[in-house]
Amino acid sequence: MPANGSAHIRIARPTRDLAAVERFWRTGLGLSELFRHAPEAGEHGLLMLGRPDAAWHLELTTDPSGDLEPSPTPDDLLVIYLGEPVPAELIARLERSGGRRVAAYNPYWDEWGVTLEDPDGYRLVLCEREWSNS
Repeated sequence: MPANGSAHIRIARPTRDLAAVERFWRTGLGLSELFRHAPEAGEHGLLMLGRPDAAWHLELTTDPSGDLEPSPTPDDLLVIYLGEPVPAELIARLERSGGRRVAAYNPYWDEWGVTLEDPDGYRLVLCEREWSNS
């Protein structure tokens, strides 16, 4: 089956301000730039962030027409299972990088982690629990 456990996953999101969300995800969370396409007139902008050893990456795009707006809901989450308490310095760095700590829509995430919104309103949950699909 093509969509097996080694298939790479791309999480794609539009953004109003590529520089602002880059600051949150790259400077705040510490993701690496994997690829960037600087748009020419009429083209989409593109920034891929992640970890070189991960089987996923976050793709942030800009719409040249300006018509496409991010439309996150309070339960659109990117959850990262840290397997340890969430470091206070990481939370502070994400806030300094444009993030805003918010109460989770589902109280489960407040019990087990910290929820932050990026500059477009998409939510990141840093969870102190571990997770395995096996």
